[in-house]
Formats: sequence, structure tokens, C-alpha cells
Amino acid sequence: MARMGIADLVGSAQALSASGQGALAAELYRDWASLNPDDPLLHAVQFNRGVLLADAGELPGAVEAFTAAIRRKPDFLPPYINLGAACERLGARAQAYDHWAHVSTSLGGVNGETVAYKAAALKQMAQVLEGGRQLAAAEDALRQVAELAPFQRDVVQHWISLRQRQCQWPLLTPIAGHDRAALLRRIAPLSMACLADDPWMHLAVAAAHMREDVGQPSTFRTDADFAARCAEIPGRRLRIGYLSSDLREHAIGSLMAEMFGLHDRDAVEVFAYYCGIPQEDSTKARIRGAVEHWRDIAALDDAAAEAMILGDGIDILVDVNGHTRGARTRLLTRRPAPIIVNWLGYPGSMGSACHHYIIADPHIVPEGSEGFYSERVVRLPCYQPNDRRRPTQAATDRVAHGLPADGTVFCSFNGTQKVTPFVFARWMAILHGVPDSVLWLLKSCEEVEDRLRARAIKAGVAPERLVFAPIVGAHDHLARYPLADLFLDTLPYGAHTTASDALWMGVPVLTVPGRGFAGRVCASLVQAAGLPECVCATAEDYVARAITLGRDRATLAPLRDRLLAGRDSALLFDTPRLVRELESLFRAMWGDFAGDRLPRPDPVNLDTYLELGAAMDHGAEETSFLPDYEARWQAAVARRDAYAPLPPDRRLARGR
Repeated sequence: MARMGIADLVGSAQALSASGQGALAAELYRDWASLNPDDPLLHAVQFNRGVLLADAGELPGAVEAFTAAIRRKPDFLPPYINLGAACERLGARAQAYDHWAHVSTSLGGVNGETVAYKAAALKQMAQVLEGGRQLAAAEDALRQVAELAPFQRDVVQHWISLRQRQCQWPLLTPIAGHDRAALLRRIAPLSMACLADDPWMHLAVAAAHMREDVGQPSTFRTDADFAARCAEIPGRRLRIGYLSSDLREHAIGSLMAEMFGLHDRDAVEVFAYYCGIPQEDSTKARIRGAVEHWRDIAALDDAAAEAMILGDGIDILVDVNGHTRGARTRLLTRRPAPIIVNWLGYPGSMGSACHHYIIADPHIVPEGSEGFYSERVVRLPCYQPNDRRRPTQAATDRVAHGLPADGTVFCSFNGTQKVTPFVFARWMAILHGVPDSVLWLLKSCEEVEDRLRARAIKAGVAPERLVFAPIVGAHDHLARYPLADLFLDTLPYGAHTTASDALWMGVPVLTVPGRGFAGRVCASLVQAAGLPECVCATAEDYVARAITLGRDRATLAPLRDRLLAGRDSALLFDTPRLVRELESLFRAMWGDFAGDRLPRPDPVNLDTYLELGAAMDHGAEETSFLPDYEARWQAAVARRDAYAPLPPDRRLARGR
């Protein structure tokens, strides 16, 4: 081995790694290094060994290898970046940040390689800063990345997301050659859902994310590959798989915790495919104990995960992530099951070729709105499951929570990314209309709190009337809800889990529905909880109703009583019924597949819709309440078609 040249060494190691023998490849590098301690390329060998060890999860060994590479050649920058990543995974965030900061300040000659190193380091630094709630510093780090290496979609998306979380208005300011339209062409689906209530644009952005960020799979399956399943089903149960990174202490996990144990085991066989962080908690343990088969695929690549799902013979795979963090969308594009369903994790269309159905309800996607979705829309009576075993203990001391003992307490425990200038203006109008009232929001970071208080002052509202609740555990957070009198929803991305938490704890929720999925969920939940009078028709009605209720807190008591009495009877909390209805949907989906009626999503023209939507100004007016919304889009599509003919689609392009 001492005589093996570096080219042969790297070739042999790559061959071992490609055949799934990464551990042997790392050993090969280690042994070669011990026999060739003076080789001028030893630093590269140690770096390669560290990469293999890190990929295998052998983090202490990876740290040792990257450190050896740095010791051998201190001006070789790649191991600093990877060493920082390994330290972060080990929980040593401060050390990780220091390694990346070293790279960002160590540029010698400026060339493509050194710029790429600095950009990579700054991206990692931004993540650490964000995790430490230093959002402004994280935003600045991403700005530098965008200026160093323009037009990276992930950088632009992260930068926009950070600005949303900081309530930086206007949101879309020019950066690194990107004007507003260029930013909209690269925005992430979740950020678009928070920005504007424009469901045509939501669909176009989702399709762009699939096209540009997820990409086309190298291998995939079609209906014909699953044809043999049709003969099997009459003799066995349907096999249902739920794929999610959030089956743990998370908003999604808390909603779904009870439902898994309510499935009819004579009719369906339940699999859970967990792809999240290696965290153990009571919610995860409860879900794992409720399903028949728990599969942790977090460490598996797409090919291995696909093989596992195919081996399990899953008939219907439910994507409970959608376009959210931790999703395994590339895995889904390979189509590891005959039917793939979009439900609960992402409030909107996937815009993909592989998701066949989206589960909604009559309030979220009313008849006539199906065109906003690439999937076929199917409906439950109420789309959201709930856990009837969640705690009911309520806090009683307002002052202990920084609230006034008297006066009306409005609350909105949605994330700050859901707060828009239009929503904030409505809240200020409500505070003006209800003297001595306060608005109780979730704590973000001091910069955001200072920014919102400054905006309150501009609106003529005393800054101390904004009260920020500290981050606490899930049970303690749930217990403090009843200290509020009325929950105020946001738009265009409303309260989902936060709304059902409030309703469960007896706090009325006031909402005004929009056009898109994310802006209509809350209205559905409020209806299902038995408070139809809390669903407002207009923004003006929302403000007036909040003021009326806030001025006479006694009028809220019957609403509270109705909510608490409905814990055992309201549709929102009838989880057994939801599961029965869900199983009926699954049977109908399988009937579609067996009858050769499976829907085929058609993304035609969605790239053009993105181009047209990016040219619209979503900050000038609140899209939810535009009376000519449909007419604007129809005119834009017609004008584009008149310039260059568009193929007909089932949306707005009807053909000549």
C-alpha cells in the first residue's frame, strides 16, 4: 500500500464507496496515511477520509481527520467547512461558527474556488446565527453570499424567509441583481404562501420548486409497474404509509398523535416512515407504539428508502411534509407507491407530477376552486385531525405572564413570518378601538419586538400594549391560552395548529378567510368547532367584530362555554369520524387506481404562470380582497396567449 500512488488510492476508495463500502474506503485512506506521513497530498487524503466518516455518522473520527488535514496544510480551506459541519452535528455550535468564520475571512487570491469556499462558510454561519435567533446577522451573512455567488435559489429563498420572520417590510427589496420579479421567481413555496393570497402564484411557485430545486428523478415507476397489485387487494388489507419528518414533538405530531391508533386494523395496515431528527420524546414514542410498522428512514438515501417502501408493498403513501423542512420529495418523485397523497404538512398544492390527490374539506377548497391545485381534490368533513388526549389544565394568573389583570387580551400565537403590514394595520385599528387592551404575541427576538413596537408607535399605539410571550414547553404554552380573551388570526397564512389549540382551550378565534388553502384552514377549524359567527366576510368586518367583542368581554363567555362543551361533540375534535372518513377516501383512491382512473397531474403552462405572477406587485394591495383577482389573471394569460399561443390547460389557458 505504501507504493500505491495517490490517483490509484482515490480511485480505489471511490470504487469502494460507490459499492456501499464507505467504511472500508475510510480505512484505506487511514492506512495509506499512516504509511505515507510525508506525502505532499496527505492533507487531501485526510480530508477525503473525514468526508467518508462524516457521511457514515462517525463524527468524532471525522473531526480527527479534518483536524489532521488542517494541521498538515492550514491554508487548505475545505476541511474547515466540513469540520464546522461535524462540530455543529455534535452540538458544538460555537466551535462550528469559528471554523466557518475563519474561512470567510481567509480569502487570499480571489478566484472561483476561494469565492465558493467563502460562500459555503457564510451559508453555514447563517444557519448557526438563525438557530441562535440572531436573525439580522444571519440575513446579512446570506446577503454576502448572494453578492458573492448570485442567483443561488436556496440562498435567495433563505434570505426571504429570514426577512419574513423579522417583519422586514417591504419584504422584497433588491439584492445582488435580483429585482422584485426575480425574487418572486425564486421564492420558496412556504414564503409565497405567507406573502400573498394568490393561489395561482402559489401553484406556479410550487411547480417551480419541483422543477428547479427537486428535479427529475433518474428512475421512476408508472402505473404499469404496480398493475399486479390490483389482483392482491381483494385478499388483503390496504397498506397505508405515512411519510413525515414531524412524527414527534412538533405541531404535526401533536395533531396526529391519536389518529394512528384509531385506524381499522381489519381494513388497513399502517406504516410510518420517519425521516426527521433523531429526537426521542413522548409524542414520537406514542405514535411509534400506535402504528403496526415504524420505519426510521432518516439515515437512508432515496434508493434505499424506496427499496424499503417497495418491499413493504405500500399501496397509498401519504406525504405529511409537502414543501416543508425535512421533506423527502426527491424520494417521492421516484414513485415508491402506486398512489401518493398530499395531506396536512403543507397547506397547498405540491405542483408535482407524482402527487395524485390533495386532502382538503369543503371550507378550505370550496367547489369551483379545484383549478388552483395540480392534484385531484378530495374532501374530509374537516381536514385537520386532533388529539383528544391533549392537556386541559389552564393557567389563571395573568400578571404572572406579563399581562394586565384587567382589560381585554387579544392574542395571536402564529409565527412572525405570518404577520404582514396589512394584518398589523388591522391589529392596530383593533387596539385603537378597544382602550386598555393588549396584543399578546409569541416572542421572536429583540430586534423583531423592537421593530413591531416602533410600528405600533407610528400607528399611535403605546408600545407596551404589545406583550411578547416567552418560548415555553408545549404543555405550558397550551395552558396559558385561556388567559387571552380572543385569538386574532392572520392572513394570507392563517392559524392551523395554533387555532385548534386555542379552540381546544376555550379561546374563541376570529378569522377572515382568503382564497388560498393556507388562508382558509382557520375558517374551516372555527366552523368545525361550532363558532360560525367568528368567521368574518371582510377585513372591515374582522376589525369591527374584534372591537365589539373586545369592548364587551361578557359576550365572549357563551362562546367559551360552547367551545369547552364541544370537546366531546364538535366535528373538529371527532377524531374517530375523521379516521373513518379518511379510510373511505383511501378506498376510493384505490378504486380509481384499480379502475384506471388515477388522476394525472398536468403542469402545463405553470412556468408561464410564474412569469406572469412575478410581474405582479403583491405588496401594493392585499390580494385576498381584490374584486377583480380572477379577471386580472385571465387578462394576463389572454395577453400572453395573444403574443405567443399557449397550449390549453384546465386552468386559465383555454386555447384558441
